[in-house]
Amino acid sequence: MYASRGQTVIASVKACDTRATRPSPISQDSGRSFGANAWMLDIAQRELTWIQNPGIGYYPVQPSTFPYDSAYFSKYAGYARTPMGAQLNAFRRAFVNRYWGDKVLVDIGVGCGQFIESRALTYGYDVNPAGVEWLRERALYRDPYSSEFAERGIDAISCWDVLEHIENPAPLLSSVRSWVFVSIPVFRDLNHILGSKHYRPEEHFWYWTEHGFDAFMSAHGFEVVKVSDEETQLGREDILSFALRRREQA
Repeated sequence: MYASRGQTVIASVKACDTRATRPSPISQDSGRSFGANAWMLDIAQRELTWIQNPGIGYYPVQPSTFPYDSAYFSKYAGYARTPMGAQLNAFRRAFVNRYWGDKVLVDIGVGCGQFIESRALTYGYDVNPAGVEWLRERALYRDPYSSEFAERGIDAISCWDVLEHIENPAPLLSSVRSWVFVSIPVFRDLNHILGSKHYRPEEHFWYWTEHGFDAFMSAHGFEVVKVSDEETQLGREDILSFALRRREQA
């Protein structure tokens, strides 16, 4: 069922009935930047919260439901071996190089490492133990949350099907000095989310319309330079890719 108050819509979904209550990970400050209030932040502990304007949804995924393991890594290795997997990787590499050239990049959430293997000067970070092992074996592991990067920052990152999996993207985004390259599912509205294959309460925290994602990234200091539907054209469902640049400080 739905409950609404102003531009905020709460969607009650069966998946949240079995979740233990825990403190909301959305800060009061970040909530206010999208027109949220204490009522919404409290409800966000229990249900999918949809902010209709600008078009941002949040679901408090339980860590116990995360599917990140060796089987997850192998699943993406299977995807990489398909013709579509090769086409997607070629597009992503060209998309990054169009704006960032062949300079150093950190890939966040590496899947099976396909993108990293195909591009020089590309390192990676993952929370999947199988992904971490793969990176460490190749001396390619870089931790954007480490004190080293907190002090000097990262010039550019890519997040292919990843940003929606990160509970609080703020620390990661705040460390990026120049470019962020992203592919995400993009939705028309709340009904589209609930009927989509990309509605995954076991792993996706965030849900955006195109306008909502623009507003979300703007709040973190980035401007959209390019939006591409190439991944959808290649056969994926409702996926857009974004090239975003750090806004210059006034």
